[in-house]
Amino acid sequence: MKRQKIQIHGIPAIIFGDTSSKLCLYIHGQGGHKEEAEILSNIACQNGWQVLSIDLPEHGDRADERNSFNPWHVVPELIMVMKYIKQNWKQTALIANSIGAWFSMLSFKDEPLKICWFISPVLDMTKLISKMMSWASVSEEQLKQKRVISTSFGQELSWEYWEYALSHPILKWNVPTKILYGEYDNLIDREIVEDFSQTHRCHLTIAEKGEHWFHTEQQLKIMCQWFERELACKKISEKER
Repeated sequence: MKRQKIQIHGIPAIIFGDTSSKLCLYIHGQGGHKEEAEILSNIACQNGWQVLSIDLPEHGDRADERNSFNPWHVVPELIMVMKYIKQNWKQTALIANSIGAWFSMLSFKDEPLKICWFISPVLDMTKLISKMMSWASVSEEQLKQKRVISTSFGQELSWEYWEYALSHPILKWNVPTKILYGEYDNLIDREIVEDFSQTHRCHLTIAEKGEHWFHTEQQLKIMCQWFERELACKKISEKER
């Protein structure tokens, strides 16, 4: 599979696959990097798509950056990347993982994306932060007073982030969306995913024994089979039209 490293206004990126008019944009989650897109790119490229994967702030080739893995930095970057995509490809789809899904919905709610695939998506950031505050025994008033609180589980709680999440709920998402959710995901509550899927008419697949992070050999196999199956369904529906 062809790979080409590029920079989009200073953002490190990789384009996978031969030249095509169709592009899948891959957005990784926390702890990810642009190279992780290769496993799904193999499938997408065999079905006529190219895949563009970028490093988000503080990740991959941008690991030395600080205090920028937040929506007020990421969203303007993703909007800029989408502008570049629209100048070079005719059709755009989206693959997004974990918090990458939330960043993407904030950034692309008005974009005419062809289709979207979410893996373990963060769909309601306020509920996720509330859950982490509960884990850390931190009240909203305490967070407001201290502004930033470190936790024993490695996540930093931020009042600024909390305020942003409260003021930017995901109310609009009209893109045809397929969701893969792990049965044992301890970060995202199943009820949230099911409610979102029903509200926004998404097709939800529950992966047996899957976790939030699909990383074991068996979990990656399940993820690839799901993606391949959903791609095939899309091709069939297009032929029927």
